[in-house]
Order: sequence, then structure tokens, then C-alpha cells
Amino acid sequence: MLARANRVTRPDDFRLAVRRGRRVSTPNAMLHVVDRGAENPTRFGFIVAKSVGGAVTRNLVRRRLRAVCRDILSTVPVGADVVIRALPGSEGVDWATLHTEIAIGIDRGVKRG
Repeated sequence: MLARANRVTRPDDFRLAVRRGRRVSTPNAMLHVVDRGAENPTRFGFIVAKSVGGAVTRNLVRRRLRAVCRDILSTVPVGADVVIRALPGSEGVDWATLHTEIAIGIDRGVKRG
């Protein structure tokens, strides 16, 4: 589980990341990365729409994404907000593929800025 300090929770923060963040596309997710400054903790947010599946499927995808982000938290620069939008089909992807895609996507989003 991600600590509360490492989660994007406010709708305004989600909106800022989606509208102004650097966008990185992977086959199973769309990542939005915003730099908020080094004095802030790294935070992750998740958007899993009904197009991904029913409630059980969406919660499974969200849990898997949270676990991936917990694993890579130490590699992401401090002060970054990362919002991950799961795309349809992401529920059937194996763990290693999902982990690799998200890690590479975040690296690309952070380095681009």
C-alpha cells in the first residue's frame, strides 16, 4: 500500500496532472507526469474507467498499479506527481510487463522535462 503522502487524492491535483503534465503513452496505460518541486513528496494517482471492466476488474487493476508504484517509488525523482490512466486491456497483462511499462514510462516522462 502506498502511504497517504504518496497518493494524489485531491481532484484539483488530478486535473493539473492530466491537463498540464507531460504525457507518456504505453500499450496499457497513459501516464501524466508533473514536477511540483523538490520540497514535495512523490505522489501517484490512478484513473481506471469503466471501459477497463466491471468493479472487481477495475479494483484489481488499481491494486496492481499501486503495487507497481510502491516498488518503483524510490527510483522516481522527489516532487513528481504521476497520474496513471489504465487503458482497456490492461487487466489481462502479466505483472512483469505492467511493471516494465510503467517504470519505463515514468522514466521517459521525467527525463523529457
